[in-house]
Amino acid sequence: MTKLHNPILMATIGAAQGLRGEVRVRAYTADPLALGDYGNLHSKDGRIFEILEIREAKNVAIVRFRGINDRNAAEALNGLELFIERENLPDDELDDDEFYYADLEGLEAVDESGKSYGTVTGVFDFGAGDLLELKGPGRRPVLIPFSEAAVLEIDLEGGRILIDPRAAGLIEDPEDRPPGKGRRGGEPGNAP
Repeated sequence: MTKLHNPILMATIGAAQGLRGEVRVRAYTADPLALGDYGNLHSKDGRIFEILEIREAKNVAIVRFRGINDRNAAEALNGLELFIERENLPDDELDDDEFYYADLEGLEAVDESGKSYGTVTGVFDFGAGDLLELKGPGRRPVLIPFSEAAVLEIDLEGGRILIDPRAAGLIEDPEDRPPGKGRRGGEPGNAP
């Protein structure tokens, strides 16, 4: 059984398709049929999956894996996540300003003064745009928008991202306070 050092989630297996062991697979690649271009896929429990056939359906790929030959074996895979090693992703096809989301994990989030807001521990998309999760020592995890306004610069080689903490929602803008609220959030302010 092989353990991946830097696993990248590539797909999630769904329901069985037909009687010959095929499964519906949600691929996290731009082209669902490209799933077969990265070599064997691995599950977290160490199993290796070799794609024998792949074809596109409406919103998924239909895949037949080596050793999965009937509907019962296919049904047992439902919900299984499949990974590849990060080094199997082709870096040479990326432009200078392109990167993989997985490469953001571990980067330190700092503002222009150098203050740290934690490190990126995940990239999520819940349907309303991409979010970066930041975690720091003694802090609760926070989500910030992965937008041009909030993330000003990405320095993969330097191991950091430059953020605007106000645009990221990490600090409060004094102009956004409700009228009558003072600097400490509950004390009355001085009337002009």
